[in-house]
Amino acid sequence: MARGGRARRLAFALGLLLALALAPGPLRAKPTVRKERVVRPDSELGERPPEDNQSFQYDHEAFLGKEDSKTFDQLTPNESQERLGKIVDRIDSDGDGFVTTEELKTWIKRVQKRYIFDSVAKVWKDYDRDKDDNISWEEYKQATYGYYLGNPAEFHDSSDHHTFKKMLPRDERRFKAADLDSDQTATREEFTAFLHPEEFEHMKEIVVLETLEDIDKNGDGFVDQDEYIADMFSHEDSGPEPDWVLSEREQFNEFRDLNKDGQLDKEEIRHWILPQDYDHAQAEARHLVYESDKNKDEKLTKEEILENWHMFVGSQATNYGEDLTKNHDEL
Repeated sequence: MARGGRARRLAFALGLLLALALAPGPLRAKPTVRKERVVRPDSELGERPPEDNQSFQYDHEAFLGKEDSKTFDQLTPNESQERLGKIVDRIDSDGDGFVTTEELKTWIKRVQKRYIFDSVAKVWKDYDRDKDDNISWEEYKQATYGYYLGNPAEFHDSSDHHTFKKMLPRDERRFKAADLDSDQTATREEFTAFLHPEEFEHMKEIVVLETLEDIDKNGDGFVDQDEYIADMFSHEDSGPEPDWVLSEREQFNEFRDLNKDGQLDKEEIRHWILPQDYDHAQAEARHLVYESDKNKDEKLTKEEILENWHMFVGSQATNYGEDLTKNHDEL
């Protein structure tokens, strides 16, 4: 293949990976460390480690991810505290000088929603090719898979061929599920559901199905214990499994495999990754109050928050750390 063809193919592949990175599920590299599948991971307050430097990192990585948690380093401590103080004034919606768990929960939900819709806005113009403020399936397909569809011979003998062949019908199935009026065109709301299906009730069946397809390597329609572990951990040497892997095997047997048949069906996968009785924002708000409430009156003053500012920088209350780098008037 000519140099230009390889360059075009590489550019296409990189573009596809960028587009697919916005949606959960596809093209995951096999990790060598623990990976969390649960859309709303439960973590009771009593299970958290003591609040020292190590557990601040736990908070940052658990709620932000390793890369996003590094946003904290963009500001000096004084700058961070000053800007966090302005955010606290916004969270205190009734202006009584205290931040309650409910106010924190409301703020976190608002931040989460804004983050999702902002992420869609960033890529909207890449897909809305005719600028009609809608994205048709054909527009998305051509923007994402156009080069592959137009030059299939270049991909015939490559590993990319299998990936693209698998992802195209999978994306089309998800697009149809998001397209509530079945007109093969997505509004902004529908396209948001397409890119972030875990946030929409009518898309949760797709989230479960894609998770099953990702993990079920033998194609029998179920996830056995080895498949469950392989999705989190790649055993690349002959040594013993880490303790957390052994713990996950126990979790599988005791809590994931509800009917004790040695495998997970779709309902058990749903119960695992989409727990119904868990409010992520509520749990995060409770945690922040619990860890920062010095006088144990179940509400926070600005002083209490600023005293424990390291935790808030790394929490969803500050939009993955990004709110601290914005002018507070933007919030």
